[in-house]
Amino acid sequence: MSPTDPVSAEPTAPAAVGLTDVSMAFGGKTVLAAVSLDIAPGSVVALLGANGAGKSTLIKILSGVHTDHGGEVRVGGKPVALNSPLAARQLGIQTVHQRISEGIVPGLTVAENLVFEELAQRRGNPFVNGGRVLARAREIQSSLGLGWSDSLLRKDVTELGISDRQLLILARALATRPRLLILDEPTSALSAAEAERLFALVEKMRDDGIAVLYVSHRLGEIDALADRLVVLRDGRLTEDQTKPFDWDAALRAMLAQAQETTTARPVRQGDRGDVVLSLRGVRLLEGRAPLDLDLRTGEVTGVVGLLGAGKTELARGLFGAEPFPAGTVELDGKPYEPRRPADAIRGGIHLVPEDRHADALVPGWSVAQNISLPFLTSLSRAGLVSRSREDAQGREAIDALGVVARDEHSTVEELSGGNQQKVVVGRWLAKTPRVLILDEPFRGVDIGARRDIGRRARALAAEGAAVLVLSADVDEILEIADRVVVLAAGEIHLDAYGEDAERDRVIQTIAVSV
Repeated sequence: MSPTDPVSAEPTAPAAVGLTDVSMAFGGKTVLAAVSLDIAPGSVVALLGANGAGKSTLIKILSGVHTDHGGEVRVGGKPVALNSPLAARQLGIQTVHQRISEGIVPGLTVAENLVFEELAQRRGNPFVNGGRVLARAREIQSSLGLGWSDSLLRKDVTELGISDRQLLILARALATRPRLLILDEPTSALSAAEAERLFALVEKMRDDGIAVLYVSHRLGEIDALADRLVVLRDGRLTEDQTKPFDWDAALRAMLAQAQETTTARPVRQGDRGDVVLSLRGVRLLEGRAPLDLDLRTGEVTGVVGLLGAGKTELARGLFGAEPFPAGTVELDGKPYEPRRPADAIRGGIHLVPEDRHADALVPGWSVAQNISLPFLTSLSRAGLVSRSREDAQGREAIDALGVVARDEHSTVEELSGGNQQKVVVGRWLAKTPRVLILDEPFRGVDIGARRDIGRRARALAAEGAAVLVLSADVDEILEIADRVVVLAAGEIHLDAYGEDAERDRVIQTIAVSV
């Protein structure tokens, strides 16, 4: 299917919810581009997309969080304005978000949480009748076959395990009989047995005529549950399938550009350098097999994997932010056991984190101040930072990476997303690292910024550093890496150079390992 072909299926009945040419941009960058999609009643539509594809933005539009968008949203065939989360819920759109903690209210019982939306909409008498709450909670859980006892319904909600919290939030949403239920990575924190309980509920919803938008990276779940799948990439719907699904085509649409348009260079194996970082028996995720991995000087190792593969756990473990559950690491042949990021920085291990806003940038600070943050000691005398040295370091980073900014005194808020990312990368290049870790370094940046960052990472490797790049995007990895590692559920499924790491093999490995 061509990315330019229309992707909304012709409905056999009025769509529960429909989108026509829905678009949205943040700071001049397009996040969604003319998305058209109809979701029929009694159907499960799976939404696939790599990190940064626009899935969260689409969910927030349907949930009434983002209101400043183009195009049209229809409910039951009629155009609507989803100008608040309450408006979306009143029109029958319920969303169960990935972060379960956002859905429960600590201090209330399970029963009170189960009927919370009804309690919040009470008018008149503000006092809650405990007997009526319990009776209504019994009615909800019984209709869904949850099998919860009165003693459990009376417990504080914080005493529930994570799977029961997930089911509680789902049951509360279903109690309103929604037109559309959006499930965002609903099994990300569930065991296989717990997920089976969720699947049974999803199938019941479909049988009851509820439309479900199911967002997940777990292909087995989608194959079992979904009637249809659509793929979002760079804000555009690029694939639309009904069963039986063509997973090779779906993954290509999600993870890789068409062969004729890619800028990827062939992965090659040159003279292998010395081992800088050596991992032995390291376990990234509980319950998964341990892995061995060596990072070498002069080499860019690209790790590709979907959400939940363990990429960020690998990055954070090496940077001392979260200890590995098991295994040993050596740095230049000596035991390496960082207890905090400061230990990693002293060892020459630098990390560009996945979320630059939450984990890297300090709002209100200048470019120079953000770049100097981890290295203030080297810029200080008697505890006072040398502003001239800090400014000089900021100017060097601006010049090295082509940061578009007024000067080193510009605040990071003044910069575009791509230039903010360059500042984060420039921070860790201010001091030559032994190992540079880039976790999703190209997310939210344009092709120009992507190439500038890639060029600098490759130059750093040529100077003798070991570079580790982690991404869900196959093309990004193929463009920058000498070596490709496919990671799935915390385990290595491919470790290859040259022709052994060509695109088709990488994608097929991902397809069979998730």
